[in-house]
Amino acid sequence: MTKTRIVLADDHPIVLDGLRNLIQAETDFELVGEASGGLAALKVIRDKRPDVAVLDISMPELNGIVLSRRLAGEIPALRVLVLTLHEDRAYLNQALEAGVRGYVLKRSAVENLVHAIRAVMVGGTYVDPAIVGRVLEGKRANSRPAANKGTAPTLTDREAAVLKMAALGFTNKEIASRIDVGVKSVETYKARGLEKLGLRTRAELVRYASAQGWLEI
Repeated sequence: MTKTRIVLADDHPIVLDGLRNLIQAETDFELVGEASGGLAALKVIRDKRPDVAVLDISMPELNGIVLSRRLAGEIPALRVLVLTLHEDRAYLNQALEAGVRGYVLKRSAVENLVHAIRAVMVGGTYVDPAIVGRVLEGKRANSRPAANKGTAPTLTDREAAVLKMAALGFTNKEIASRIDVGVKSVETYKARGLEKLGLRTRAELVRYASAQGWLEI
C-alpha cells in the first residue's frame, strides 16, 4: 500500500505533538518531516518532497500563506493544507488565492484534519465546515450584480458538473476525459457557468462550491 507522505509545520510544540499523533494513528499516512518555522518548513519540504504539507498560518520567518504561495510555484504537485485560529473570510480568501487546497480550523483539527488530507489527496479542496456559512456570505457579497438580479441562475447539468470538477482541482483535460467531451467543450461549459454565477476567479468558484456542498468527499 502506498502511503501518503506528510510534513507538519507549527511553532507550538503541544500542537505539533497533537498533529503528529493524529497522523501516526493512520496506517496509510507516513510522517516524513516536521518544522517549527516557515524557513525550516520550506527546507524540509524541499528535501522530503511530501504529498501533503500541513502548515500553521501564523509561523515565524515565513507565515503559512506566504510559504504556500512560494510552494505553489516551486512544487505544483504538493497539496497544502493550512491550520489556523482565524475564522474570517479574509484569511480564507488569501489562502485560496495562494493555492492552498485545505483550510482547517485548529479547534476542529482532531475531527477534521484526517478527512481534509484524504479529500485533497483525491483532488478535492477542503474548507472547514465551521466556516462554510461565512463562505456563502462572502460569495453573495463578492458576486457581480448580474448574478444577484432576478431569479437564481440555473446551470445546465454539464455546466454544474464541469464547475464542480474544476473547483475540486481537475484540469480541463481531466474533466473532458471524465465526461467524454472535448477540451474546447469543457472550456465553453466552464465559461458559461462562471458567467451565469458572476464568478471570475478560481478562489470565488471554490467559495461558491464549498457553500453548495460540492467539496464534500
